[in-house]
Amino acid sequence: MRIAPTVSISEEQRKQLQSWARGRSTPMRSAQRAAMILRAAEGMSDKDIAVEHGCGRRTVARWRARFIERGIEGIARDAPRSGRKPKISPRKVKHIVHMTTQQKPANATHWSTRSMAAAAGISEATVRRIWHAHGLKPHLVKSFKVSNDKHFTEKLEDIVGLYLTPPEHALVLCCDEKSQIQALDRTQPGLPLKKGRAQTMTHDYKRNGITTLFAALNAADGTLIGQCMNRHRHQEWLKFLRQIDRETPPELELHLIADNYATHKHPKVEAWLAKHPRFHMHFTPTSSSWLNMVERFFRDLSDKQLQRGVFRSVDELTEAIERHIEQHNRDPRPFIWTAKASDILAKVTRARSRLNKSSSV
Repeated sequence: MRIAPTVSISEEQRKQLQSWARGRSTPMRSAQRAAMILRAAEGMSDKDIAVEHGCGRRTVARWRARFIERGIEGIARDAPRSGRKPKISPRKVKHIVHMTTQQKPANATHWSTRSMAAAAGISEATVRRIWHAHGLKPHLVKSFKVSNDKHFTEKLEDIVGLYLTPPEHALVLCCDEKSQIQALDRTQPGLPLKKGRAQTMTHDYKRNGITTLFAALNAADGTLIGQCMNRHRHQEWLKFLRQIDRETPPELELHLIADNYATHKHPKVEAWLAKHPRFHMHFTPTSSSWLNMVERFFRDLSDKQLQRGVFRSVDELTEAIERHIEQHNRDPRPFIWTAKASDILAKVTRARSRLNKSSSV
């Protein structure tokens, strides 16, 4: 009579096996193997364990042997299977990845599955599998801009400091203009959304004028002060500053975050600010509009109100924007800034280093 080899486990192994056997998130196979080894350590035979778990005796014997040979690691994962040998050699895969990332086709700026398949002598499906395995997406391109502001670090730390540790007895307002908002009307009426069919609208449109939204987002509570005007000169900016002055508690200091648009630094604007000492301007680094949280509100406005809107006049467009702001202020939710200045600075430093290396090649 064949006797199964004895299984002995340490206290640490016991705790690990019990955790797997009882864990709700543990895969069923791993939980069953752990339970088998625990039973084997108690002295149960392979036959009795097989009956208890509804499997074959040889299955229990196999996992018993693997645990004795390799310990926890032996039952943690399945042994590699032979399977069909790959038709594409690793060298060929490496060559295709190199072509995708380092070369360009003769008549295009980037590879497609069809052009790569023709150049490499393989099928399009194989190209897709290789690209997917290596995370390659030649058809996509992302835009970026690294700021060259000489005072980037100082401005970055100043603004992120306002977000993460705002001053007491003060409001932090993220200010900007969304200019050239067009009142677009479609040339033909579209079809509404229905089951099995998306909403439709014509690709062409009629222009019925433009407006500019001046906005100041309260970084603390997410409320917004906004006003639409026909132009965005320093006169309109001054008018908006006066609105902010009226609509905020007079006893609070105001820290305004804005970009480097010339309107914000006009001599008449600076003269007005000098007469209103509770206003403190903080300018973002050049090419760093992403530091201004009001841009997040502008994105929501475009997605939810403007892109699919139909406006027969500037007045209709202005009313739609004002309704959106009013609805936003009924249930405001602040955008929470979490990135530290040091982390952002490290990322920008890496980007500059890569740009310098690529430009020197």
